[in-house]
Amino acid sequence: MTELPTTPEEAEAELARLAALLGEYDRAYHEQDAPIVSDAEYDAIRRRNAEIEAAFPSLIRADSPSRRIGGAPAQGFGKIRHLVPMLSLDNAFNADDFTEFADRAGRFLGLTAPITGFVAEPKIDGLSISLTYTRGQLLHAATRGDGTEGEDVTANIRTITSIPTTLPAPHPDRIEIRGEIFLSKADFLALNAAQEAAGDKVFANPRNAAAGSLRQLDPTITAQRKLRLFAYAMGDASAPVAATHWDYLEQLIAWGFTVNPLSTRLETAAEAAAFQDKIGLERAALPYDIDGVVYKINALDLQSRLGFVGRTPRWAIAWKFPAERATTTLEDILIQVGRTGALTPVAALTAVNVGGVIVTRATLHNEDEIARKDIRIGDTVILQRAGDVIPQIIGIVPERRPVDAKPFTPLTHCPVCNSLAVRPAGEVVRRCTGGLICAAQTEERLIHLASRGAFDIEGLGDKTMREFFADRLIQTPADIFHLATRESEIAAREGWGALSARNLIQAIETRRDISLARFIFGLGIRRIGEANAKLLARHYGSFTNWRAQMLNAVVIGSEARSDLGSILRIGPAIATELAEFFAEPRNVATMDALAAELRIADAEAAQASASPLSGKTIVFTGTLTTLARPEAKALAERLGAKVTDSVSKKTDLVVLGTDAGSKARKATELGVRTISEAEFQSMAETGE
Repeated sequence: MTELPTTPEEAEAELARLAALLGEYDRAYHEQDAPIVSDAEYDAIRRRNAEIEAAFPSLIRADSPSRRIGGAPAQGFGKIRHLVPMLSLDNAFNADDFTEFADRAGRFLGLTAPITGFVAEPKIDGLSISLTYTRGQLLHAATRGDGTEGEDVTANIRTITSIPTTLPAPHPDRIEIRGEIFLSKADFLALNAAQEAAGDKVFANPRNAAAGSLRQLDPTITAQRKLRLFAYAMGDASAPVAATHWDYLEQLIAWGFTVNPLSTRLETAAEAAAFQDKIGLERAALPYDIDGVVYKINALDLQSRLGFVGRTPRWAIAWKFPAERATTTLEDILIQVGRTGALTPVAALTAVNVGGVIVTRATLHNEDEIARKDIRIGDTVILQRAGDVIPQIIGIVPERRPVDAKPFTPLTHCPVCNSLAVRPAGEVVRRCTGGLICAAQTEERLIHLASRGAFDIEGLGDKTMREFFADRLIQTPADIFHLATRESEIAAREGWGALSARNLIQAIETRRDISLARFIFGLGIRRIGEANAKLLARHYGSFTNWRAQMLNAVVIGSEARSDLGSILRIGPAIATELAEFFAEPRNVATMDALAAELRIADAEAAQASASPLSGKTIVFTGTLTTLARPEAKALAERLGAKVTDSVSKKTDLVVLGTDAGSKARKATELGVRTISEAEFQSMAETGE
């Protein structure tokens, strides 16, 4: 090697050359399995890069090769909010499911012909990641997390040499590129062999190994694991990148990303079914694990129009392979009491490996299912597990039934608080009537409150919460935010220490600032999932207003109750659950005590306030001719409007289709503004 550069200009130029050279070598080695230089030559180039950086530390590049071997261990992972949510996919299990997916998308768009044009991508069993680039440079990387925000794993991602840290031009000023981090089967086996040789814990499957490797606090450990990425999706982008998803995949390749080579363009549902069969036959021979195929509508303009429903896109679906099955012995039937009092029977099983996962528990759903399948304690049962779905018992092996097999008898009282357990008319679930006096319900509500979709408190998982509840460190939600006064007590607990106790307290303190939607979801009210919590937050805007309106909605027939029931996708059943929650004074007192510890942020409009529809309450009536009704409602919601199904004094706009009837007349009576479908589209498109 020649002497080191003597001027900053010379050093900057050589560092750029070495970064590009080592990037080329890394891609050849990690992506193409075809090294183009010897290990000795590669190491010599890396050493020269390090020597120049040591001499000119102010010139170390963001894409420096030295940053790909890890830095000092982190003290924990911060949070990064995704510019566009990372949502889940609906599942299909057969050709009929896929056809229904395509037909449903067509109906949403009001099309008369079936949707055609798809891209198929094998569904990697790994860890989802989002990479944000600004002006072509990797800014940060985040895990999926709860879909809204994930863990900041930027330092660890930089150690994966196959991931570009710089995008060649042209590129948008800002773009989120998404994909799946995974380990190949061979690298997984090698890692477990190394773990076993070192006396460390082995991983259950490649997905767990990939997740564990990426979430190391010490990036040097991540650097030693042979993690890879298949890029396949786009989040936010400051400018259009492509007209179709297929074009986008080709752009990813041009930027230096690896796209699954089995990705394929298809036209029809029949072609999708044939591709599914083909990949199913090839699955075992692939060098990595897949659990299905993801199918996406190819046209990006259709994807934009289709948007999302709840936590899933309308334009993509995961067609899963048939569930893996095994047989084992049902040792007992346990009863689990949930946060809403539901008594759920759970099978205690002789441990069995199903699809690479050791299973000792499985859901039995409810007492009717047990009776229908004639499941008895002592039976040999057939266990099924598909992807991340909770294992379930699908039947028994009758010829293996022992003579002393014991039938299941439904409980009449809660196994925890001994309160009466009742089965309401029309329901399949038996429920404990103990409410707040039932320790199991209280404990499960606390676990729910700290969970990822709610307050997402790092370090306060199920096991820790159960221990703290049993030892009375936490008895109410507000107690979580009083733990700072007991930090030394926590540090002295078995398995803890000063650092872990401090980290927990810091994680709790960061959650004193919480969104209204997370707060509502965290309360654990029956039928109020994440999607409904967001609807309520957006409709009522602030905690103060929501609380006041819910207290008013306790009265059947009140204006507040009617308003609640008119919210699109809420309805009378959910309105009843909310009213019953607020009718219990102890619930309100518990909620208020928690709220007093927090700063609950008002709900943000779905779009910038510049939209003339932002914050407006809209009702659609009559037959729409240019937009299908579902698409029109979704468009209004994306622009920040609140869509309801009934007209009241609080309604701002009524959009009139053809043959508008009683809702149009009521709008006139109340003096509510009415507009045509064309006027609505103009407001949506031009903002005027």
